[in-house]
Amino acid sequence: MSITPYYNIRFLHINKAAAPSLYPYSNQTFRNFLGSSVFISYNFLQFSVMLVKYVLACLIVFTAIPSTTIANDPDALQDICVAVVPSSDIKVNGFVCKDDANVTADDFFFGGLVRPNVINTAIGTFNATLASVREIPGLNTLSLSVARSDYLPGGPSFTPHLHPRGAELMYVLEGQMNVGFITTANKLFSKTIKKGEVFVFPKALVHYHYNGATDKHASVISVFDSQGPGNQVIATALFGSKPPLPEDVLSMAFQVDIKQVEKIKANLKSANLTVTF
Repeated sequence: MSITPYYNIRFLHINKAAAPSLYPYSNQTFRNFLGSSVFISYNFLQFSVMLVKYVLACLIVFTAIPSTTIANDPDALQDICVAVVPSSDIKVNGFVCKDDANVTADDFFFGGLVRPNVINTAIGTFNATLASVREIPGLNTLSLSVARSDYLPGGPSFTPHLHPRGAELMYVLEGQMNVGFITTANKLFSKTIKKGEVFVFPKALVHYHYNGATDKHASVISVFDSQGPGNQVIATALFGSKPPLPEDVLSMAFQVDIKQVEKIKANLKSANLTVTF
């Protein structure tokens, strides 16, 4: 009994010069016969196996890519890279490593976060002590830094700011804090956190934190996932840049006249809003 194939599929022609490895498998016919007779081209099977191999290879490559781009800081290429502080005149992304023979346990230690910060009420109600690579040379290449901040009671003390190179995890040591951050969709997430509680500020998003209590001081520990998270105070960046941002730009952005812009700039000169991280 003779059975006629009910369909005939022909592959797209592949140019021999452009893809020599695929050329032998092009223009092959796959025929499927109804009934008991089935014919499958051997070359088509070879082509299918090779295609699967290529797809799997691409998946492996693309899966591996994120592992090299997620970290905020470059990965360490050795167990330790204790920073030479101050570093040499050579500009590097980080710090030059100290010879391992000269490394001691003190390179990984810092005791400056034990006591509360002294707060000069003449310039503000807040002060911070940063423990970064300059204070703990052993932090170099570890993508970590930490800070202690102390706040007097009585309202806002640290204006909106951001850390361009790191996220911040805040732990309340004493008192309570009013905290919040704003997404790029201009949505505010805010909360009051108390002793023993934690709040996270995502990397590079504008945020604030202050002691909302009127009768008690507050203290927090902040941990950053970068050895140099950076700190950019919004008001200082806009109204205190050097050279200054054009006043007509600020006037248009904030919908105020030039005199008001000048007044804000004058007020900021007497304020201590910059903390270097």
